[in-house]
Amino acid sequence: MTLKVILDSNFLFIPPQFQVDIFEELKKLLNQQFTPVLLHPTYQELLRIAEHGAPKLRRQAALALKLAEKCSIVSVQTYGGENPDDVILRMAKEWRCPVATNDRELRKRLRREGVPTIFLRQRAYLTMEGFFH
Repeated sequence: MTLKVILDSNFLFIPPQFQVDIFEELKKLLNQQFTPVLLHPTYQELLRIAEHGAPKLRRQAALALKLAEKCSIVSVQTYGGENPDDVILRMAKEWRCPVATNDRELRKRLRREGVPTIFLRQRAYLTMEGFFH
């Protein structure tokens, strides 16, 4: 079975900001077949930023949406009061899959719950922290 990797919206901002090919780097890091997954609430968040964000953010979000075309966009049930990060955490635990994010707060929450995280280190390469037991 192919490993799912849930991508947070900010992870898709890496290529234009740091000239890092996140899909190539994920392939090297994981050394196995994987499916990059963008949860629908995260996709919605990107659309919102692309339409209503500050001009620089809008451009970055537009590029992120282009990269999102390489991902499997998955509709998931959301519950009242859940924000995109809550949904990412819940689905990562349910699917037992890593999350790719540069969001420090989300990484802390994922770590507390025992979910592996993939993030950009030294603005140059991806690294993974944690693993499922």
